[in-house]
Amino acid sequence: MYDLTGFQRDLLYVIAGLDEPHGLAIKDELESYYEKEIHHGRLYPNLDTLVDKGFVEKGQRDRRTNYYILTQRGTREIEARREWETQYVDLPQELTA
Repeated sequence: MYDLTGFQRDLLYVIAGLDEPHGLAIKDELESYYEKEIHHGRLYPNLDTLVDKGFVEKGQRDRRTNYYILTQRGTREIEARREWETQYVDLPQELTA
């Protein structure tokens, strides 16, 4: 995961948190978080990169709609990233509950 951009890591987290999201659902989540528009020209090439790197699988719902799910590798990488972050950011229990 070290070679991913912050945006690509955010994509992984959003995909992990939703049930087989399609591109527009992912886009909506990120726009809400970033509080600005995410253009298709940024979203879909980055999703394709995650697919090419083996973090995400892309499936097809119908002729126009794809969905995305984490692979086992993607899940392992998120878990490893969270463990790594925890060693640097150890929040008090009352803030994590």
